[in-house]
Amino acid sequence: MSKLVLSPAGYVPQFAVSFENPDGTAAPVNASAPLPIAVTLPTTAALTGTVSTSAVLGPYAPVIGRSVILTLAGNWSGSVQVLRSTDGGVTKLPLTVGGAPWALFTVNCCESVWDEGDLQGQLYLQVTLSAGTLTYRMAQ
Repeated sequence: MSKLVLSPAGYVPQFAVSFENPDGTAAPVNASAPLPIAVTLPTTAALTGTVSTSAVLGPYAPVIGRSVILTLAGNWSGSVQVLRSTDGGVTKLPLTVGGAPWALFTVNCCESVWDEGDLQGQLYLQVTLSAGTLTYRMAQ
């Protein structure tokens, strides 16, 4: 035996999320007319270029909460180490995980190297080349 559930007033009030049309009328939100929003993520200019000599490159100011992707390409030999500074580049320290080197490369790569959590954090590339030409790109 099924029972009917009745609203005390004999009706169910209808509620709907809506947004304002350009003419000022309400437009209900539904599957064919979703809430009109756009997500705009902050960006910072990529650190990119080509080098054939050893150098410290940067700074790159990462956006907090987004992964930094490093791409290294070319025919080169040597090493590339990601460094981090929170004092405007006066002190640059290599990235580590549990005391072990992190983001130290001797071959081409394309991978996530860091997620910054400090507004003052800046990243640098310490390039030590023994031969060849390296093309690099650090971006989010």
